[in-house]
Amino acid sequence: MDQFVNKIVTVVTQDGRVIVGMMKGYDQHLNLILDECHERVYSSDTGVVSLVLGLYIIRGDNIGVIGEVDTELDGQIDLEEVMAQPIPSVVY
Repeated sequence: MDQFVNKIVTVVTQDGRVIVGMMKGYDQHLNLILDECHERVYSSDTGVVSLVLGLYIIRGDNIGVIGEVDTELDGQIDLEEVMAQPIPSVVY
């Protein structure tokens, strides 16, 4: 997890939310602190809507996937043109 500190990451949560932000820290339970966050809300009818969240804490048991964002490639994507089904929640 140290390789993600002070880098832009995407976190997909257990309930299907996609949150992008600068990872500032984490603890032994994988609770994350993200700064300058926004949530990307996907829709099959309209483009991706970005909701500003600011400073955000995500509980470790709610994390599905964490990945580093290639900011150059991410900047080239027109999110208003991207249409996709929302990610479903994890069912146990």
